[in-house]
Amino acid sequence: MHNKSIRVHSDEVAKAAQAALIRRGVAIEDIAQIVYEMQKTYNEGLTLEHCVHSVERVLRKREVQHALLVGIELDELAEKKLLSSPLQQIIESDEGLFGVDETIALGSVFTYGSIAVTTFGHLDKQKVGIIKKLDTEPGHHVNTFLDDLVGSIAASAASRIAHRMRDLEEEGETFADIEPEELGPKPKSHNEI
Repeated sequence: MHNKSIRVHSDEVAKAAQAALIRRGVAIEDIAQIVYEMQKTYNEGLTLEHCVHSVERVLRKREVQHALLVGIELDELAEKKLLSSPLQQIIESDEGLFGVDETIALGSVFTYGSIAVTTFGHLDKQKVGIIKKLDTEPGHHVNTFLDDLVGSIAASAASRIAHRMRDLEEEGETFADIEPEELGPKPKSHNEI
C-alpha cells in the first residue's frame, strides 16, 4: 500500500531522530568529540564546534534519520523483549554473526563516500568514545544498532570535514579561517552534503 496522504513531514522525522538519540543518552557533542579526536591532527584550526556543526549537518540527511529511527526502535523493542524468537535473542545478545546492524549503519555512510566507509570500519572495530560505552553498557540496555549508528554519523561528519579541508587548502586557508557555522545546517534542502 502506497498512501501519500499519510506522509510525515521531514521536520517531524528530523526531530524524532534527534529525540531518539537523546532518549538513548547520546548527545551531538558525544559524536562530535569522536570526529574531533579523529580529525584534529589533519586539520589545522579545527575546533570541537566545527565538528558539532558537521554532525548536525549529517543528522539532516533523511537516510541517517531513517536509519536512526529503525535501529533505535529495534534496540528498544529488544530491551522490552517484544521481538519474536530467535530475533529477540540475536539482537539482545548482539550476536557476532548478525550484521544487519552494521548494514543499516553502513547504508547511511555511503552518502559521504569512501572516506566515510573506511572510517566507519575503523570505528566499528576500535569502538572509540561513546561508541565503546554503548557497546559495553552493563544492565538491560540493548544498543546493538545504536553503537553502529553513532559510528556511522561520526564517520560521515569526519568525511565532510576531510573534504572541506581539501577545499580550504586549495583556497590557501584552514579551519581557523572559517566559522564553525559554515559546516552546520544552513540549507533547508535535505539533499545537500
